[in-house]
Amino acid sequence: MTTVLLVRHGLTAATGHTLSGWTPGIPLDDRGRAQARALGTRLARLPLDAIITSPLDRCRQTAEAIAAARDGRGPEIRPDERLGECRYGDWTGKPLRKLAKEPLWRVVQAHPSAVRFPGPDGESMLDTQHRAVAAVREWNAALGPRATYLICSHGDVIKGIIADCLGLHLDLSQRIQADPCSLTVIRYTPLRPFLLRTNDTGGSVEDLMPRTRDQKGAENAGHNAGHNAGHNAGHNAGHNADGAGQRDESDAVVGGGAGANPDHVPEEAQTGAQTGAPAVREPSADARG
Repeated sequence: MTTVLLVRHGLTAATGHTLSGWTPGIPLDDRGRAQARALGTRLARLPLDAIITSPLDRCRQTAEAIAAARDGRGPEIRPDERLGECRYGDWTGKPLRKLAKEPLWRVVQAHPSAVRFPGPDGESMLDTQHRAVAAVREWNAALGPRATYLICSHGDVIKGIIADCLGLHLDLSQRIQADPCSLTVIRYTPLRPFLLRTNDTGGSVEDLMPRTRDQKGAENAGHNAGHNAGHNAGHNAGHNADGAGQRDESDAVVGGGAGANPDHVPEEAQTGAQTGAPAVREPSADARG
């Protein structure tokens, strides 16, 4: 069984306010760097066979922080454009408040499989899902059935991968949430994938540690299949952190959001004294993606 850890990048200054898309030069801010360090600390004991990332700065920096927590014992970080953000075309760089007034916004909410973003560089959400799922399947095959590896990507991309895992139509992906620096885990078997957890922003990873032969033999078949499935799924779905008055509370945030409490980050990331970054606090479990 191949285990895939899907991580959304940490917060940036634009998260929850602007649809960044493929805009270059958008790094993690202090909050995002603290989130990434904290996640790296959580995952440090978990063996990883590979770390794959979207080539965009915010993902690459998140992946680097996760790798840095391994004290040089981590695998090389490998970029894969297929795991990059949806190409939002003419919507790229625009405020979410403004986009929420566009007629296309309602289609994105209710029927994303029909959406192709405007402009010559616009991509369909269905194409985004297809390329991302194809990348996951190819990495699964390349790394093998015993592998555990990490992918750092973007909110809409991760939601598309989760929908595929659950056998959901892409139109239902807007019911899924992927917060900044959240962890989603999918275990792929020959018959079907199992969603082990989703939108996890603070749980233990003990259940993801490799099991010994004795432990495996002591377990009933399928005991852990789907364990923790849906952990935090849909927690505070539709809660818009940036208070954009044009959007309904049930709207999914296109491109991701900042979180209900974006200034709160895990306690283990309180390293401001060493790094010069301001001290930060534990995030609420419902930090939006």
